[in-house]
Amino acid sequence: MDYFESKVVGQEQLTDDIFVLKVERRDAVVAAGQFFMLKCWDNELTLMRPISLFKADEHTLHFMYRIIGKGTRRLSALRAGDPIMLLGALGTGFPVREVKGKVALVGGGLGIPPLCQTTHELHDLGVETDVFVGYRDTLFALEDFEPYAHGIFVATEKGEEGYRGFVTDLLKPELYDAVFTCGPEIMMRKVAAMCAATNTPCWCSMEHRMACGIGACLGCSIRTPEGMRRVCKDGPVFPAHLLFH
Repeated sequence: MDYFESKVVGQEQLTDDIFVLKVERRDAVVAAGQFFMLKCWDNELTLMRPISLFKADEHTLHFMYRIIGKGTRRLSALRAGDPIMLLGALGTGFPVREVKGKVALVGGGLGIPPLCQTTHELHDLGVETDVFVGYRDTLFALEDFEPYAHGIFVATEKGEEGYRGFVTDLLKPELYDAVFTCGPEIMMRKVAAMCAATNTPCWCSMEHRMACGIGACLGCSIRTPEGMRRVCKDGPVFPAHLLFH
C-alpha cells in the first residue's frame, strides 16, 4: 500500500454516467478484487473516494465508476495529463490462488468491473472461468472479459440483450468448484444461498461507505458470526458464510 501522485492517461465515457479512468500505474502492486482511494482535489472535498480496480496492465491502472456525487463528478472531469492522488492497492481481494478447476464469476451493475481483473488473473493461473453479468439495460465491459473468460452469460432486466430476467437465473453453482460474486447485496445474497445449497465455496465482494480505506476509522465495520469486520481492511472480499447466514 502506497500513497502516491499519479497522472491521468485518459478517460472514456461508456454511458451517461459510467466512466473509465486510466492513470499511470507507477509500480503499484495490485491483486484482483482490491481497490484504491482516489482524489483530485485539495480542500473543497474532505475524503478520498474508494474505487475498485477494473483492470491493470504493465503501465496503467483502470477504474470504472458511476457519477453519484461531487467526488465522482470531479473525477469525471479529469483529462489526460491531469494529476491525481492514489492510496492503494487496499483491502483483501478474491482468493484466486486458492481455487482450481472451474470458477463462476457473477456480477451485477457496477459490481461487474472488479471481476474483470479477477478473470484475467484466474486465466493466467490456468483456471477456467464462466462470467455471468447482469445489467439494467445498457451493456458495458463485455469486450474486456472476452480474452480471458471461457463463457460469458448476459442478463438484462428489459431483455433487449441476452436473457430477460435476473443473472442468478442463469447460474448453476453445482457445475463449479467455486463462485466469486460482486454487485447488489440482494443479488449476492441469492448467489450465496444457491452456493450453500450445493456446497459450492463462495466469496462475495462487499460495497460499503468508506472514509479512510485502511481500517483506522472503523466506519465501514460490519457484524459477522466471527465478530466485527472492517470492509476496507478485512474485505472487501469475504467468504459468503460470514455475510449471509
